Amino acid sequence: MRAFPFQLCLLAAAALFTTAPAAAQEVEFRGEYRDWRVYTRVENGERICFAFTDPQDAAPRSVDHGAVFFMVSSWASGIVSNQPSLMVGYEMRPENPPQISVGSSRYDFFVDGREGFMDDLDDEPALIRSMRRGSALRVTATSTRGTPTSYEFSLLGVSAALDRVNALC
Repeated sequence: MRAFPFQLCLLAAAALFTTAPAAAQEVEFRGEYRDWRVYTRVENGERICFAFTDPQDAAPRSVDHGAVFFMVSSWASGIVSNQPSLMVGYEMRPENPPQISVGSSRYDFFVDGREGFMDDLDDEPALIRSMRRGSALRVTATSTRGTPTSYEFSLLGVSAALDRVNALC
């Protein structure tokens, strides 16, 4: 298992959910499941639960990727459940959106600045099923500068992490 500094987890969580200080409470660590971590945060009275991991590999190695994470989020209210997303440390090119693959299954994302979300919400459950069954999730993306990037995320522990997220939210 790779080391994952607690401070990095907090930085990632803070970057993922920025709100006015009066509306937000601190991010709370809820568990580590092999290569995945689970946290909760309360925003405007709403509990948000999320599991995330950092990449095992990033290419090209010659560029600064910044903080890169793959995450699955749920809201306690049920408005969002098991929403996969990608966060990178650079602006992505919208005309070359991220593509996700788990085994032979492929999924299209759309770009919102430094974040990527499922292009078709109906595909979210299929991606989650693939993640639970798979061993690695691969991502390709392109920066606004035109640099093609790729990442490989471990799926070890994702089922336990998602089960914890679902129990919390």
